[in-house]
Amino acid sequence: MSSAHQNLSSRKMVNITNIDHFRFTVIVAQWNKEVTGELEKGCVETLLLNGIPQQNIRVIAVPGSWELISAARLAVTHSQTDAVICIGAVIKGDTPHFEYICQGVTNGLATLCSTQDIPVIFGVLTVNTLQQALDRCGGIHGNKGDEAAITAIELAALSRDIRSKEPLF
Repeated sequence: MSSAHQNLSSRKMVNITNIDHFRFTVIVAQWNKEVTGELEKGCVETLLLNGIPQQNIRVIAVPGSWELISAARLAVTHSQTDAVICIGAVIKGDTPHFEYICQGVTNGLATLCSTQDIPVIFGVLTVNTLQQALDRCGGIHGNKGDEAAITAIELAALSRDIRSKEPLF
């Protein structure tokens, strides 16, 4: 999370070996494309910077943030991905629609994440204004896409590590 004390892009590299075979699915909401396009760019560039080959990164477009839930479930269930990165931007408007979408997407992705063996990364901005979104997709607070990519790499590596160890009990 960005704050005055930590930029979303403060970490662009991980110190994890043998990740060049990892596969990532990046699901991008097309609503607020001005913002989500920059988040996608930051995410993919950070994956590439860390040694993930382009052919191991699959980008899928969905209409809006609500659809991230279904697409992530499909990716987790029907692909050979090591992590799913969900990218969206929900900007508050004049109606309560903002609250319903934010709560629904958060709950949907959290449920999916807690019931599946594949990490599902929440790279969704939930902001009050377009300027706040722009500040978090490459502006003064960095790029949430960078942060989502780093998180995905770290959790994919953690998953690999846990699965490779003998059970403790």
